[in-house]
Amino acid sequence: MSLTLRPSQARGHANHGWLDSYHSFSFAGYHDPDHMNFGPLRVINEDRIQPGMGFGTHGHRDMEIISYVLEGELEHKDDIGNGSIIRPGDIQIMSAGTGIRHSEFNPSQVNPAYFLQIWLMPDREGHAPRYDQKHFTAADKTGRLRLIASPDGRDGSGQIHQNALIYATILHKGHSLSHDIAQGRSVWVQMLRGHLNVNGTDLRAGDALALENEAVVSLISGEDKSECLIFDLPL
Repeated sequence: MSLTLRPSQARGHANHGWLDSYHSFSFAGYHDPDHMNFGPLRVINEDRIQPGMGFGTHGHRDMEIISYVLEGELEHKDDIGNGSIIRPGDIQIMSAGTGIRHSEFNPSQVNPAYFLQIWLMPDREGHAPRYDQKHFTAADKTGRLRLIASPDGRDGSGQIHQNALIYATILHKGHSLSHDIAQGRSVWVQMLRGHLNVNGTDLRAGDALALENEAVVSLISGEDKSECLIFDLPL
């Protein structure tokens, strides 16, 4: 059995002025051979984009890219005909597949945009590009594990080309829940807000915990509205 803490302050950090980003795994100018990926989970960037700023049109291929918005808004446009604004509670899933070009901007002239950018390696190369967007209210996630992405889109989740299950939860102080981990799978817990005790380890915003060869992940909340994402992944 193995629990590995990834503290918030140990992550890579890049502040470009218009973009302030923390990297859980190696990304762009941040390279750490000990933190390249966790199974198919390749990128978790905690991004803050200043008002009116963003990523100009650029390309991706053979990657499952998920945006999880915490505050503000993010405007998406791509070359397969999609254009939308995602807000808190929304997730955006872009299967880059054989190639997609897109832009992401903060449309507000006043408020920053705060979101997680998540990349998972797909189950194979060469999928057709695809876009999806889902909304999950705070009530959907409070006191339970709400499935937000899966390989088959079950239970209203977004569909991804990888045998991964991504859950979101919000717990009030003193509340708890657990999730069984199937044999041959591992779990990454990414803390977003508040304070959770996960399998005996305290996590706060930005912290993460990797669980390998564990049978269950157990969460106990130390603050109201503590929020995290749970990635149930193949080894």
